[in-house]
Formats: sequence, structure tokens, C-alpha cells
Amino acid sequence: MMAVDTALPQGATLPFRAALTALLLAALAIGGAWVSQLGFGLQPCELCLLERWPYYVGVPLALLAVLALRGTSRRLGTVLLVLVALVFFASAGLAIYHAGVEWRFWEGPSACTGQYVAPSSTDDFLKSLESGPSVRCDEAATRILGLSLAGWNAVVSLLIAGFAWLGIRAARR
Repeated sequence: MMAVDTALPQGATLPFRAALTALLLAALAIGGAWVSQLGFGLQPCELCLLERWPYYVGVPLALLAVLALRGTSRRLGTVLLVLVALVFFASAGLAIYHAGVEWRFWEGPSACTGQYVAPSSTDDFLKSLESGPSVRCDEAATRILGLSLAGWNAVVSLLIAGFAWLGIRAARR
């Protein structure tokens, strides 16, 4: 079995390793979301879809940070890691909000929490029937070790932001 150190470029710095770890975690997380949807039929709610956006922004930023830190652009890599950290701190905030909606700590958006809004016309009613059932944001689709997927997203997002922060601190030394 090949050791991790031999798979990394010779002289890989701590900022590079931190950026690479953040990239791999983010890619695995968004990949897992897509596999759960497309492979296992777990349909996302509106908040779940909103929680994916930081990954769509953060994964390319983390990739650019890895490439910059592998080369000679330590300053650019550090700036990119700052952006990665900010994106995933925001992601953790979205995930905590969603988990709070699931635990009924606060109300979520009325569009996906089952709060009924009467259609204003027959046409609106028929359109709502065509759109199919909505996935509720206030019900966890599944829980793993007591946490919903939104809860796990908060944990993973904080880990990614933490690795980015570790890379930033190491690059500043």
C-alpha cells in the first residue's frame, strides 16, 4: 500500500496539504450529496439545494488554491484559502440554520415546511398540482449517529473551513 507522503509532490508544504485536504473533503461531501440523490433516490429539499451552492463555489476555489500552493504562488494560494474558509464558514451557517429548522428550534421557509398557503386562483391550484409534492425542509430525511444530513454538513463545512484556516496560518509563517 502506497503511503500518503509518496503520493504528494516532493516538498509538499503544510499550506498545500491543508488546501488539498479541504479540496478532498469538499469534493467528497458534494459527491456524497449527488450519490444520495441520484443513486439512492433521496430527494433534496429547498434548503438542501441551497446548502450545495457553497460547494459549487468552494471546490473550484480550493482546487485553485492547491494549484497555486503547488507552484510558486504562495500569496495567491493564501488568498484563495481565505476565500475557501469564508465560503465554508457560510456553508456551516446555512447547515446549522437547516438543522435548526429540522429540530424545530426556529421556523424555516414556508415553501418547504408544510405551512399551507391557499392558492389565489384555480390556475394557481392546478399549477401547484403539476409541480408534484415538495420535499419538506423541517423533516430530516435520515439521521446518522443522531445527526441529520444538514447537521453533518455543518460538521464537514467547519472541518473544511478549519483546514483552510490551518493552511492560512501555516502560509503566514
